Amino acid sequence: MKKIICLLIITVMLFSLAACSDSGSSSSAPSTESPKTTETVDSSASKPEETTAKTADTKSNAPSSDGVDVDLTAMSSTMVYSEVLNMQQHPENYLGKIVKMKGAFNVSEVDDNRYFACLIADATACCSTGIEFVWAGDHDYPDDYPEANTEITVIGTFNTYMEGNSKYLQLKDSEVQF
Repeated sequence: MKKIICLLIITVMLFSLAACSDSGSSSSAPSTESPKTTETVDSSASKPEETTAKTADTKSNAPSSDGVDVDLTAMSSTMVYSEVLNMQQHPENYLGKIVKMKGAFNVSEVDDNRYFACLIADATACCSTGIEFVWAGDHDYPDDYPEANTEITVIGTFNTYMEGNSKYLQLKDSEVQF
């Protein structure tokens, strides 16, 4: 069973790499070059020790006409899942970029904190991953928010923050549509 799962994962990864091989089209994927970043502390942020950074723009990372740097809504489900995993593994490449994503609304409560996220299922719908978002403006939960698992579209600025010894990802100053 483990061999079958490993072969399936390898096959999916090969297909996702093949999907990216068209050198004639522009991509919203980040450059493989290490961007220069400048970190600043945002004291008005909703999370402690929240930091933001702007990455150097390159031709392949130029924002679209609507100001979105990484449009996950325009990608196949396999590519979206791969891109979100890349965001989780290499968040420094996305700091300060405007990200647009579509997925299922989710809310989690841990201790006295409430976290809102947009979850994306992989191509086989067996696994999901997502990114937390902070909705810009004053919104009361549950009155202003959709029900769990409602499809939403989120556009926000990619950011990381620390809680304890752990680093978390989020889209801050987000617009949410449902």
